[in-house]
Amino acid sequence: MAIDGPLRLLLFNLVTDADHQVLGFTTNWINALAPHCAYIDVLTMQAGRLDVADNVRVFSVGREKGYSEPRRVLEFYRLLRRLLDERYYDACFAHMMPLFAVMGAPLLAPKHIPITTWYTHRQRSMTLRLATMVSHRVISAVPSSFPLKTDKLRALGHGIDAVLYAPPSQVHDQPPRVIQVARLTPIKNQDVLLRAAAPLDCEVVLVGDTAEGYSTDYREELKTLTRELGMADRVTFTGQQTPQQVRDWYQRSTVAVNLSPPGLFDKAALEAMACGLPTLVSNEAFASLTGPQHKLLHINAPDDVEGLREHLRTLLALTPLQRQQIGQHLRMGVVAEHSLEPLARKVISVLRTGEVASEGTSEVFSEMASK
Repeated sequence: MAIDGPLRLLLFNLVTDADHQVLGFTTNWINALAPHCAYIDVLTMQAGRLDVADNVRVFSVGREKGYSEPRRVLEFYRLLRRLLDERYYDACFAHMMPLFAVMGAPLLAPKHIPITTWYTHRQRSMTLRLATMVSHRVISAVPSSFPLKTDKLRALGHGIDAVLYAPPSQVHDQPPRVIQVARLTPIKNQDVLLRAAAPLDCEVVLVGDTAEGYSTDYREELKTLTRELGMADRVTFTGQQTPQQVRDWYQRSTVAVNLSPPGLFDKAALEAMACGLPTLVSNEAFASLTGPQHKLLHINAPDDVEGLREHLRTLLALTPLQRQQIGQHLRMGVVAEHSLEPLARKVISVLRTGEVASEGTSEVFSEMASK
Protein backbone atom coordinates (compact mmCIF):
# COMPACT_ATOMS: atom_id res chain seq x y z
CA MET A 1 0.00 0.00 0.00
CA ALA A 2 1.37 3.44 -0.92
CA ILE A 3 2.08 5.77 1.99
CA ASP A 4 1.15 9.47 1.80
CA GLY A 5 3.11 12.24 3.49
CA PRO A 6 6.54 12.13 5.13
CA LEU A 7 7.54 8.67 6.29
CA ARG A 8 7.71 7.66 9.92
CA LEU A 9 10.65 5.32 9.69
CA LEU A 10 12.21 2.69 11.91
CA LEU A 11 15.75 1.91 10.74
CA PHE A 12 17.89 -1.07 11.77
CA ASN A 13 21.62 -0.42 11.30
CA LEU A 14 24.80 -2.33 12.06
CA VAL A 15 27.08 0.56 13.10
CA THR A 16 26.06 4.20 13.46
CA ASP A 17 29.33 6.07 13.81
CA ALA A 18 30.33 8.94 11.53
CA ASP A 19 34.02 8.09 12.00
CA HIS A 20 33.84 4.32 11.47
CA GLN A 21 36.48 2.97 9.06
CA VAL A 22 34.06 0.92 6.96
CA LEU A 23 30.52 1.94 7.93
CA GLY A 24 30.90 5.68 8.52
CA PHE A 25 28.95 6.25 5.30
CA THR A 26 25.74 5.02 6.93
CA THR A 27 25.46 8.36 8.76
CA ASN A 28 25.31 10.10 5.38
CA TRP A 29 22.68 7.63 4.21
CA ILE A 30 20.53 8.27 7.28
CA ASN A 31 20.84 12.03 6.80
CA ALA A 32 19.91 11.69 3.10
CA LEU A 33 16.72 9.84 4.06
CA ALA A 34 15.85 12.31 6.84
CA PRO A 35 14.36 15.10 4.64
CA HIS A 36 11.84 12.59 3.29
CA CYS A 37 10.75 11.53 6.79
CA ALA A 38 8.77 13.00 9.64
CA TYR A 39 11.18 11.17 11.90
CA ILE A 40 13.65 8.30 11.88
CA ASP A 41 14.43 6.12 14.87
CA VAL A 42 17.63 4.12 14.40
CA LEU A 43 18.13 0.90 16.34
CA THR A 44 21.80 0.00 15.92
CA MET A 45 24.11 -2.78 17.04
CA GLN A 46 26.89 -0.28 17.78
CA ALA A 47 27.05 3.50 18.15
CA GLY A 48 29.99 5.90 18.02
CA ARG A 49 30.17 9.56 17.12
CA LEU A 50 26.68 10.64 16.13
CA ASP A 51 26.22 13.35 13.51
CA VAL A 52 22.60 12.94 12.43
CA ALA A 53 19.76 15.22 11.40
CA ASP A 54 17.49 16.80 14.01
CA ASN A 55 14.61 14.42 13.25
CA VAL A 56 16.77 11.33 13.86
CA ARG A 57 17.18 9.48 17.14
CA VAL A 58 19.73 6.69 17.65
CA PHE A 59 19.42 3.81 20.12
CA SER A 60 22.17 1.23 20.55
CA VAL A 61 21.92 -2.32 21.88
CA GLY A 62 25.36 -1.83 23.36
CA ARG A 63 28.13 -3.58 21.48
CA GLU A 64 30.29 -0.47 21.92
CA LYS A 65 29.81 -0.88 25.68
CA GLY A 66 31.01 -4.48 25.61
CA TYR A 67 27.58 -5.98 26.26
CA SER A 68 27.43 -9.74 25.82
CA GLU A 69 25.36 -11.22 23.00
CA PRO A 70 22.50 -12.35 25.31
CA ARG A 71 22.37 -8.89 26.85
CA ARG A 72 22.28 -7.28 23.40
CA VAL A 73 19.30 -9.48 22.50
CA LEU A 74 17.50 -8.31 25.62
CA GLU A 75 18.39 -4.69 24.85
CA PHE A 76 17.08 -5.06 21.30
CA TYR A 77 13.67 -6.23 22.45
CA ARG A 78 13.52 -3.73 25.32
CA LEU A 79 14.27 -0.84 22.99
CA LEU A 80 12.05 -2.07 20.16
CA ARG A 81 9.06 -2.55 22.46
CA ARG A 82 9.62 0.92 23.90
CA LEU A 83 9.79 2.53 20.44
CA LEU A 84 6.68 0.71 19.24
CA ASP A 85 4.82 1.94 22.32
CA GLU A 86 6.01 5.52 21.81
CA ARG A 87 5.56 5.99 18.08
CA TYR A 88 3.84 4.77 14.95
CA TYR A 89 5.99 3.64 12.02
CA ASP A 90 5.01 3.37 8.37
CA ALA A 91 7.98 1.19 7.45
CA CYS A 92 11.12 -0.51 8.70
CA PHE A 93 14.39 -0.32 6.77
CA ALA A 94 16.98 -2.92 7.80
CA HIS A 95 20.36 -1.79 6.42
CA MET A 96 22.83 -4.71 6.33
CA MET A 97 21.02 -6.10 9.37
CA PRO A 98 19.16 -9.26 8.36
CA LEU A 99 19.54 -10.40 11.98
CA PHE A 100 17.52 -7.46 13.30
CA ALA A 101 14.95 -7.95 10.53
CA VAL A 102 14.40 -11.54 11.66
CA MET A 103 14.39 -10.64 15.35
CA GLY A 104 12.04 -7.71 14.89
CA ALA A 105 9.54 -9.35 12.53
CA PRO A 106 7.37 -10.95 15.25
CA LEU A 107 6.79 -7.52 16.82
CA LEU A 108 6.43 -5.57 13.57
CA ALA A 109 4.09 -7.94 11.72
CA PRO A 110 1.11 -7.53 14.12
CA LYS A 111 1.39 -3.76 13.67
CA HIS A 112 1.51 -4.13 9.86
CA ILE A 113 4.92 -2.45 9.58
CA PRO A 114 6.56 -3.77 6.39
CA ILE A 115 10.28 -4.55 6.46
CA THR A 116 12.62 -3.69 3.60
CA THR A 117 16.08 -5.23 3.89
CA TRP A 118 19.20 -3.80 2.20
CA TYR A 119 21.99 -6.32 1.66
CA THR A 120 25.07 -6.14 -0.59
CA HIS A 121 27.41 -9.07 -0.10
CA ARG A 122 28.01 -12.46 -1.63
CA GLN A 123 27.76 -14.32 1.71
CA ARG A 124 24.64 -16.46 2.17
CA SER A 125 23.28 -17.53 5.52
CA MET A 126 20.15 -18.94 7.06
CA THR A 127 19.63 -15.57 8.72
CA LEU A 128 19.61 -13.88 5.33
CA ARG A 129 17.15 -16.44 3.97
CA LEU A 130 14.84 -15.82 6.92
CA ALA A 131 15.19 -12.06 6.52
CA THR A 132 14.22 -12.39 2.88
CA MET A 133 11.15 -14.38 3.90
CA VAL A 134 9.97 -11.79 6.45
CA SER A 135 10.75 -8.77 4.25
CA HIS A 136 8.24 -7.16 1.92
CA ARG A 137 11.15 -6.15 -0.32
CA VAL A 138 14.91 -6.68 -0.40
CA ILE A 139 17.12 -4.11 -2.09
CA SER A 140 20.73 -4.15 -3.21
CA ALA A 141 23.15 -2.12 -5.31
CA VAL A 142 23.10 -4.40 -8.38
CA PRO A 143 21.44 -7.78 -8.99
CA SER A 144 24.72 -9.65 -8.49
CA SER A 145 25.34 -8.10 -5.07
CA PHE A 146 22.43 -10.01 -3.52
CA PRO A 147 23.27 -13.73 -3.24
CA LEU A 148 19.76 -15.22 -3.20
CA LYS A 149 17.21 -15.55 -5.98
CA THR A 150 13.99 -13.80 -5.09
CA ASP A 151 11.24 -11.84 -6.82
CA LYS A 152 11.40 -9.38 -3.92
CA LEU A 153 14.76 -7.96 -5.07
CA ARG A 154 15.01 -4.41 -6.37
CA ALA A 155 18.47 -3.16 -7.49
CA LEU A 156 18.86 0.56 -6.76
CA GLY A 157 22.54 1.38 -7.17
CA HIS A 158 24.89 2.49 -4.40
CA GLY A 159 24.85 5.78 -2.50
CA ILE A 160 28.16 7.62 -2.97
CA ASP A 161 28.57 11.11 -1.54
CA ALA A 162 29.73 12.80 -4.74
CA VAL A 163 30.27 16.08 -2.89
CA LEU A 164 32.74 14.54 -0.47
CA TYR A 165 34.32 12.20 -3.02
CA ALA A 166 35.30 14.64 -5.75
CA PRO A 167 38.37 15.20 -7.92
CA PRO A 168 41.17 17.39 -6.55
CA SER A 169 41.44 20.97 -7.70
CA GLN A 170 44.87 20.19 -9.16
CA VAL A 171 45.86 16.96 -10.95
CA HIS A 172 48.29 14.84 -8.94
CA ASP A 173 51.11 13.16 -10.80
CA GLN A 174 54.32 12.97 -8.74
CA PRO A 175 55.26 10.50 -7.57
CA PRO A 176 53.08 7.88 -9.33
CA ARG A 177 50.92 6.41 -6.59
CA VAL A 178 48.60 3.37 -6.72
CA ILE A 179 45.94 3.18 -4.03
CA GLN A 180 43.72 0.38 -2.75
CA VAL A 181 41.05 1.10 -0.15
CA ALA A 182 39.79 -2.02 1.63
CA ARG A 183 39.88 -3.97 4.83
CA LEU A 184 43.12 -5.93 5.12
CA THR A 185 41.78 -9.39 4.42
CA PRO A 186 42.66 -12.08 1.86
CA ILE A 187 39.38 -11.65 -0.03
CA LYS A 188 40.48 -8.12 -0.98
CA ASN A 189 43.73 -9.43 -2.52
CA GLN A 190 46.17 -6.76 -1.35
CA ASP A 191 48.98 -9.30 -1.84
CA VAL A 192 48.13 -9.45 -5.56
CA LEU A 193 48.56 -5.69 -5.86
CA LEU A 194 51.92 -5.82 -4.09
CA ARG A 195 53.23 -8.55 -6.37
CA ALA A 196 51.96 -6.74 -9.45
CA ALA A 197 53.44 -3.38 -8.47
CA ALA A 198 56.80 -4.67 -7.24
CA PRO A 199 58.73 -4.11 -10.52
CA LEU A 200 56.90 -0.88 -11.40
CA ASP A 201 58.07 2.65 -10.67
CA CYS A 202 55.30 3.65 -8.28
CA GLU A 203 54.31 3.94 -4.66
CA VAL A 204 51.54 1.75 -3.23
CA VAL A 205 49.15 2.95 -0.53
CA LEU A 206 46.98 0.41 1.30
CA VAL A 207 44.21 2.34 3.03
CA GLY A 208 42.41 0.37 5.72
CA ASP A 209 43.12 -2.04 8.50
CA THR A 210 42.08 -5.41 9.86
CA ALA A 211 38.42 -5.47 10.88
CA GLU A 212 37.73 -5.24 14.58
CA GLY A 213 37.87 -8.61 16.27
CA TYR A 214 39.70 -10.37 13.43
CA SER A 215 43.23 -11.76 13.29
CA THR A 216 45.99 -9.40 12.18
CA ASP A 217 47.95 -12.25 10.59
CA TYR A 218 47.22 -11.14 7.02
CA ARG A 219 48.37 -7.59 7.74
CA GLU A 220 51.67 -8.94 9.06
CA GLU A 221 51.97 -11.23 6.03
CA LEU A 222 51.57 -8.22 3.76
CA LYS A 223 54.29 -6.31 5.58
CA THR A 224 56.58 -9.32 5.33
CA LEU A 225 55.81 -9.57 1.62
CA THR A 226 56.81 -5.94 1.03
CA ARG A 227 60.21 -6.70 2.52
CA GLU A 228 60.62 -9.88 0.49
CA LEU A 229 59.76 -7.97 -2.70
CA GLY A 230 62.20 -5.19 -1.81
CA MET A 231 59.48 -2.52 -1.80
CA ALA A 232 58.97 -1.79 1.90
CA ASP A 233 60.09 1.82 1.37
CA ARG A 234 57.45 2.29 -1.37
CA VAL A 235 54.43 0.88 0.46
CA THR A 236 52.34 2.82 2.99
CA PHE A 237 49.94 1.10 5.40
CA THR A 238 47.67 3.91 6.57
CA GLY A 239 45.62 1.98 9.12
CA GLN A 240 42.11 3.08 9.92
CA GLN A 241 41.06 6.33 8.23
CA THR A 242 38.03 8.61 8.39
CA PRO A 243 36.02 9.14 5.19
CA GLN A 244 37.64 12.58 4.80
CA GLN A 245 41.13 11.07 5.11
CA VAL A 246 40.23 8.39 2.56
CA ARG A 247 39.08 11.13 0.18
CA ASP A 248 42.39 12.95 0.67
CA TRP A 249 44.35 9.79 -0.19
CA TYR A 250 42.31 9.36 -3.37
CA GLN A 251 43.01 12.94 -4.37
CA ARG A 252 46.76 12.43 -3.93
CA SER A 253 46.84 9.22 -5.98
CA THR A 254 47.34 8.37 -9.66
CA VAL A 255 45.47 5.07 -10.10
CA ALA A 256 43.09 3.10 -7.89
CA VAL A 257 42.77 -0.69 -7.72
CA ASN A 258 39.84 -2.75 -6.50
CA LEU A 259 40.25 -6.54 -6.46
CA SER A 260 36.98 -7.60 -4.86
CA PRO A 261 35.61 -10.81 -6.41
CA PRO A 262 32.24 -11.12 -8.16
CA GLY A 263 29.39 -10.66 -5.70
CA LEU A 264 31.17 -7.84 -3.88
CA PHE A 265 30.09 -4.66 -5.67
CA ASP A 266 32.54 -2.63 -3.64
CA LYS A 267 31.61 0.97 -2.91
CA ALA A 268 35.32 1.80 -2.47
CA ALA A 269 35.73 1.43 -6.25
CA LEU A 270 32.85 3.86 -6.78
CA GLU A 271 34.38 6.36 -4.35
CA ALA A 272 37.66 6.23 -6.28
CA MET A 273 35.81 6.77 -9.56
CA ALA A 274 33.89 9.68 -8.02
CA CYS A 275 37.27 11.25 -7.21
CA GLY A 276 38.14 11.05 -10.89
CA LEU A 277 40.69 8.25 -10.54
CA PRO A 278 41.21 5.65 -13.28
CA THR A 279 40.13 2.57 -11.34
CA LEU A 280 41.09 -1.01 -12.15
CA VAL A 281 38.45 -3.58 -11.23
CA SER A 282 37.99 -7.34 -11.48
CA ASN A 283 34.20 -7.45 -11.12
CA GLU A 284 32.12 -7.35 -14.31
CA ALA A 285 29.33 -5.57 -12.41
CA PHE A 286 31.29 -2.34 -13.03
CA ALA A 287 31.05 -2.74 -16.82
CA SER A 288 28.28 -0.15 -17.18
CA LEU A 289 30.60 2.43 -15.62
CA THR A 290 33.84 1.59 -17.40
CA GLY A 291 32.07 1.54 -20.77
CA PRO A 292 34.46 2.28 -23.65
CA GLN A 293 37.43 1.88 -21.28
CA HIS A 294 36.36 -1.65 -20.35
CA LYS A 295 39.46 -3.41 -21.70
CA LEU A 296 41.75 -0.85 -20.12
CA LEU A 297 40.15 -0.96 -16.66
CA HIS A 298 39.11 -4.62 -16.25
CA ILE A 299 41.38 -7.49 -15.33
CA ASN A 300 40.29 -11.08 -15.85
CA ALA A 301 40.37 -12.23 -12.23
CA PRO A 302 41.10 -10.70 -8.82
CA ASP A 303 44.22 -12.88 -8.44
CA ASP A 304 45.66 -12.13 -11.92
CA VAL A 305 49.05 -10.68 -10.96
CA GLU A 306 50.40 -10.45 -14.49
CA GLY A 307 47.22 -8.96 -15.89
CA LEU A 308 47.09 -6.34 -13.14
CA ARG A 309 50.74 -5.47 -13.70
CA GLU A 310 50.23 -4.88 -17.41
CA HIS A 311 47.14 -2.76 -16.82
CA LEU A 312 48.97 -0.69 -14.22
CA ARG A 313 51.94 -0.25 -16.53
CA THR A 314 49.63 1.00 -19.29
CA LEU A 315 47.76 3.46 -17.04
CA LEU A 316 50.93 4.83 -15.45
CA ALA A 317 52.40 5.44 -18.92
CA LEU A 318 49.50 7.70 -19.92
CA THR A 319 49.75 11.45 -19.62
CA PRO A 320 48.05 13.18 -16.68
CA LEU A 321 45.50 14.63 -19.10
CA GLN A 322 44.65 11.20 -20.52
CA ARG A 323 44.13 9.80 -17.02
CA GLN A 324 42.06 12.83 -16.10
CA GLN A 325 39.78 12.26 -19.08
CA ILE A 326 39.28 8.61 -18.08
CA GLY A 327 38.53 9.71 -14.52
CA GLN A 328 36.01 12.30 -15.66
CA HIS A 329 34.08 9.65 -17.59
CA LEU A 330 34.03 7.35 -14.54
CA ARG A 331 32.86 10.14 -12.25
CA MET A 332 30.01 11.04 -14.59
CA GLY A 333 28.80 7.43 -14.46
CA VAL A 334 28.98 7.24 -10.67
CA VAL A 335 27.10 10.52 -10.25
CA ALA A 336 24.41 9.37 -12.68
CA GLU A 337 23.97 5.82 -11.38
CA HIS A 338 25.27 5.66 -7.81
CA SER A 339 25.15 9.03 -6.05
CA LEU A 340 23.54 9.46 -2.66
CA GLU A 341 20.53 11.70 -3.24
CA PRO A 342 19.04 9.64 -6.12
CA LEU A 343 19.54 6.49 -4.05
CA ALA A 344 17.74 8.04 -1.09
CA ARG A 345 14.75 8.86 -3.33
CA LYS A 346 14.72 5.29 -4.67
CA VAL A 347 14.84 3.81 -1.16
CA ILE A 348 12.00 6.08 -0.06
CA SER A 349 10.00 5.02 -3.11
CA VAL A 350 10.42 1.32 -2.30
CA LEU A 351 9.55 1.95 1.35
CA ARG A 352 6.39 3.78 0.27
CA THR A 353 5.14 1.60 -2.57
CA GLY A 354 7.35 -1.45 -2.86
CA GLU A 355 8.63 -0.28 -6.24
CA VAL A 356 11.14 2.17 -7.68
CA ALA A 357 9.28 5.27 -8.80
CA SER A 358 9.98 7.20 -11.97
CA GLU A 359 11.98 10.40 -11.55
CA GLY A 360 8.82 12.45 -11.81
CA THR A 361 7.13 10.47 -9.06
CA SER A 362 10.26 10.80 -6.91
CA GLU A 363 10.02 14.58 -7.24
CA VAL A 364 6.43 14.44 -6.01
CA PHE A 365 7.56 12.42 -2.99
CA SER A 366 10.24 15.02 -2.30
CA GLU A 367 7.61 17.76 -2.36
CA MET A 368 5.46 15.76 0.07
CA ALA A 369 8.39 15.44 2.45
CA SER A 370 9.02 19.19 2.41
CA LYS A 371 5.46 20.06 3.44
